[in-house]
Amino acid sequence: MSKTQANTKVAAPQTSLGQSGNFVRENQKSLLFIAGAVIALIVIYFLYLKVYLGPREITAANQMHVAQDFWAKKDWDKAIKGDASYPGFEKIISDYSNTKAANLAYYYLGTAYLNKGDYKQAIENLTNFRGDDIMVSAEAFGSTGDAYVELKDYSNAATYFNKAVDKAKNKFLSPLYLKKLGLVYEEQKDNKSASETYKRIKSEYPESAEAQNIDEYIARAEAKL
Repeated sequence: MSKTQANTKVAAPQTSLGQSGNFVRENQKSLLFIAGAVIALIVIYFLYLKVYLGPREITAANQMHVAQDFWAKKDWDKAIKGDASYPGFEKIISDYSNTKAANLAYYYLGTAYLNKGDYKQAIENLTNFRGDDIMVSAEAFGSTGDAYVELKDYSNAATYFNKAVDKAKNKFLSPLYLKKLGLVYEEQKDNKSASETYKRIKSEYPESAEAQNIDEYIARAEAKL
């Protein structure tokens, strides 16, 4: 090896990041811009909640209580459309979208249409409802199932009764929707699933009202197997 070759050092290849070692410094302006944009978005969001959405929430809740009274009295038309002084649930949804009140109005409106026999409108509104409360959410699923039963759409009815059972997970609503689910399975000629569903009531909710005569339903389903 020649002296020239011996003294020659080959530099290890480096990336541009490795060569500079100053990525943060060299990109400081970009990083500060991004950080500023994020902070601005956060500020805008909180202003939206406090200045815009907050007052709308209060107004919507104040406007809706009359419609809730009509709903409780089963005056479905006024609950839906309102009266001369206060809006019904339809207008609450239209005027106060993105509020908690409007979201809850979907549940009330859906059940009102269900009781009026307008099952497609009931389904449309009930499936728009997004609730955190377990009982109300379970009832929304169950009412959707009821609407599908009335339309003889037993496949979707079974889907929503299953959702209601899973959401409720309590001794009050779960056995009720399990029984409805069993009846739907019988309509579909799926007597094996019907029998299994009725047996769940007997084993999981033996003290429920639905369990008291459930042996008759089990016997009926098994007789058709």
